[in-house]
Amino acid sequence: MKFGVVGLGFMGSAHLAAWPNVAEAELAAVVSADPKKLAGDLSGISGNLDRGGGALDFGEAARYSSFEELLSDPSIEAVDLCTPSYLHADQAVRALEAGKHVLVEKPMALSADECDRMIAAARTAGRVLMVAQVLRFWPDYATARDIVRSGRIGPARHAFFRRKTGAPMWSAWMDDLSKSGGGAFDLLIHDFDFCQNLFGVPATVEAEGVEDTDRGVDVVEARLRYPGGPRVCISGGWHHPKEYPFSMEFTIVCAGGTLDFSSDLRRLTLYLGDGVSEQPELSPIDGFEAELSAFAQACRDGEAPRDCRPEDSAESVRMALAMRASREQAGRPMAP
Repeated sequence: MKFGVVGLGFMGSAHLAAWPNVAEAELAAVVSADPKKLAGDLSGISGNLDRGGGALDFGEAARYSSFEELLSDPSIEAVDLCTPSYLHADQAVRALEAGKHVLVEKPMALSADECDRMIAAARTAGRVLMVAQVLRFWPDYATARDIVRSGRIGPARHAFFRRKTGAPMWSAWMDDLSKSGGGAFDLLIHDFDFCQNLFGVPATVEAEGVEDTDRGVDVVEARLRYPGGPRVCISGGWHHPKEYPFSMEFTIVCAGGTLDFSSDLRRLTLYLGDGVSEQPELSPIDGFEAELSAFAQACRDGEAPRDCRPEDSAESVRMALAMRASREQAGRPMAP
């Protein structure tokens, strides 16, 4: 499969570092309006994780300065969109209409209507559309999901997810609500999506918090209501305008055990009712590599992976939008 990467910022760089480990995938083109990046110099890139950046060798891949050039290249079978959020919907639809399979970075889009338009375009074109919700492939998260689904430790009763960082000063568009959806939306879409993957769509979302993006603060605490199911809380966002460490964590309390993970403190640990704890075996495959491998396999199969369907990603966007609407109305319950 010949693919092109569009956007050579932090996420584009992270994907490019993982793609060489994906079998039967060939980098055929890169796209950026920055000549320095097209030359392989990604040294100025910053992000939440210690990934990407540095100097990359694009080999024989074509270097395009515009998205239109990539769409016109008949050799490109799939497109990896690592562009700003406000471009996702239009670029994905155009790529699908040009006959390309599409992997698009999170968030899928900034509105439910845009998500629906992307899904409709994929169906019409008969091409794969997949959203890069990497937590679905992150070893600690994916293993926790599999343990809960197995029923080994009984039904979930309570779950807490937290993700926090400083304001991403490296991205000039991120503090523009119309372009990013806001800091809490952009960051916590990961956790809303993981909850959707694990528990489904809640009946309502209730959220409160503080939004002051001019000062680098956009935090929220959201409660997801699942009638007859677990009580779920998602919290976090941008906590500081300058340098501030990124971290992510979760605790899932089930009838017969508790799963706990903290990127700062410990890998995934299962605490059982008899007082014994264990660290479940994790996949040795990096989350980004697993995500890209799933997309490559989906292109070969002709349909999105069962555990990362675009319809599910659209529901996650609706959940995060409900969070934002609820926060604007002082915690009023909102249906996704």
